[in-house]
Amino acid sequence: MTAEEVAQFFKTHPQFFDQHPQLLESIFVPHPYGGRAIPLFERQILALRDKVRLLEGKLAELLQFGEENDAIGEKVHRLAVALLGARDFAAAALALSFHLREDFSVPHVALRVWDKSLPQDAAAGAAVSDELRARVDTMGAPQCGAAAGNPFLAWFGDAKEHVRSIALVPLGQTKSVGLLALGSEDAKRFYAEMGTLYLRRIGELVAAALAARL
Repeated sequence: MTAEEVAQFFKTHPQFFDQHPQLLESIFVPHPYGGRAIPLFERQILALRDKVRLLEGKLAELLQFGEENDAIGEKVHRLAVALLGARDFAAAALALSFHLREDFSVPHVALRVWDKSLPQDAAAGAAVSDELRARVDTMGAPQCGAAAGNPFLAWFGDAKEHVRSIALVPLGQTKSVGLLALGSEDAKRFYAEMGTLYLRRIGELVAAALAARL
């Protein structure tokens, strides 16, 4: 019989070892981590232990992700409460900048809003070219990546020399009314493949809070 035929036999006759239990103790197979031979049942135990260790590792990873998500969710909640409590546009913009810096450790924040009546001295009301507005309209979702060569890098003013990675969060649902730009001095903080779920939620909160105060 070939090895394939033996394997097929055991698949189609699962009761074989019930009828011949003594074989489980007399069949020896190579140890997975050494050269010596061990009984078949001991090899099965080792395989189960390996599976348990693998499952424990995955569980620990899931628990870690869950804790991290809970922490981020709590920060987003605090930001939402602060935005809701802001009495006007200036207070909302200040709360946004504060929480992004203190809670999310984002050192550089640039906010631009257009087609709205902003307070005369609001930095968010600085002119934005039609070209950049068009770019925001085509984003559809937050975008992250390296700062070098990014057309929005200039928004960070003198700090642009220190910004190494950027997250761009469009504001608005069907039509963009602004953009929230986050800059980090860590080149790996914002990268193209990262998840943007919470960035999207922050964008929605900011857009709603600012719209209610303009």
